[in-house]
Amino acid sequence: MNATVTQDMSLLNLISSASLPVQLVMVVLLMASFMSWWYIFRKLFTIREEIKLSDEFEHIFWKGSDLNELYQGVVNARYSAGSMERIFESGFREFIKHNRQSGTDVGAVMDGTRRAMRATYQREMDRLDSHLAFLATVGSVSPYIGLFGTVWGIMNSFRGLSNVTQATIAHVAPGIAEALIATAMGLFAAIPAVIAYNRYAHNIDRLSTRFESFMEELSNVLQRQATG
Repeated sequence: MNATVTQDMSLLNLISSASLPVQLVMVVLLMASFMSWWYIFRKLFTIREEIKLSDEFEHIFWKGSDLNELYQGVVNARYSAGSMERIFESGFREFIKHNRQSGTDVGAVMDGTRRAMRATYQREMDRLDSHLAFLATVGSVSPYIGLFGTVWGIMNSFRGLSNVTQATIAHVAPGIAEALIATAMGLFAAIPAVIAYNRYAHNIDRLSTRFESFMEELSNVLQRQATG
C-alpha cells in the first residue's frame, strides 16, 4: 500500500495527471528555462571574449604602436575584431578621410570622427545588449506564470472536494502537489535568469564605460595629430 501511494505521488505521475492548463503552464516554463539557459551560456562566452579582446587591444594601443599599422591590422582581422577595435577602425577611417582633404577645419574633422565612433559604439552596445531583455522578461514573468498554475491546481483540489462526502488529505494532496510543482518550475526559470541578467548588465555597463573612455582618449590623440 505504501508503494502504491509513493508511486501515485511521484513527480512524473503528478505532472502527467495534472490538468491541461497546469500542464501548459509547465511546458511554457520549461521552454522559457531552456531558452534562458541557452542565452545565459551564450552571453557568458560573448562577454568574456569581449573583455579579453578589449584588454588585448588596449595593451597594444597604449604601447605606442603606429596608428596606421594598428588600423591596417584591425582592417585585416575585421571579422574577428572586438568592439573596441571596431570603434577604433571607424573613427580612424573617418579621421583619415577628412584629414586628407585640404583646408578642412580640425574641429570638423574631429566632429566627424566622434560621430563615426559613436555610431559604431551604439551598434556594438546593441549587439552586447541583445537577448538581455529576454532574460529580464523570464525573470519577472515566470513566477507569475507559475503562480497561475498554482492557483489553478488549488482550485481543482477544492473543486474535487464537492464530489466527496468526507474530505481527506488524499483528496487534496495531488492537486496541491501539482500546484507546488508549477510554483517550483516558475522559480527555477526565474532565479537563474535574474542572476544572469544582473551580472551581465553590470559587465556590459563596465564595457560601455571603457568604450566611452577609449573614444575620448582616441579623440585627444587624433586631435593632437591633426594640429601637430
